Amino acid sequence: MPEVIGIDHIYVTTSNLERSEKFYDVVMKVLGFRKNQFQIDGEKHIQYYNRHFGYVLRPARSKDPHNPYAPGLHHFCLRVEGEKEVKEAARRLKEQNISVSEPKRYPEYAPDYFAAFFSDPDGVRLEITNYRQERRQRHDNWENIEP
Repeated sequence: MPEVIGIDHIYVTTSNLERSEKFYDVVMKVLGFRKNQFQIDGEKHIQYYNRHFGYVLRPARSKDPHNPYAPGLHHFCLRVEGEKEVKEAARRLKEQNISVSEPKRYPEYAPDYFAAFFSDPDGVRLEITNYRQERRQRHDNWENIEP
């Protein structure tokens, strides 16, 4: 059975990115997180990260709470060891009649990003991904990585 070995990342969609950034700048610094920014589809994303996982703020596109870009949790991602475990988890979910995407590579996120996606009964989006090289390096060399 695949073993979840950690949370890879959490995305939170926010109604006011600048306001949330100011708040999380304080909170995450206290908690020892580092910060970077990136874009997906031209939209600014703010990531707070430690050696174990990332916490990402993204802008809301809608105020509708059922829209995946409304304020609130965007998706929850669980990390497993490798691609084999992602495939195994997806297979086991399907065996339990859970609708899950076919596991595949997502190079638009990272060269070695491999994942499968599914939703809970309330529509909360869930993801299973592999332990990617960038995450391994972050974990294993934390003391040597410049903030």
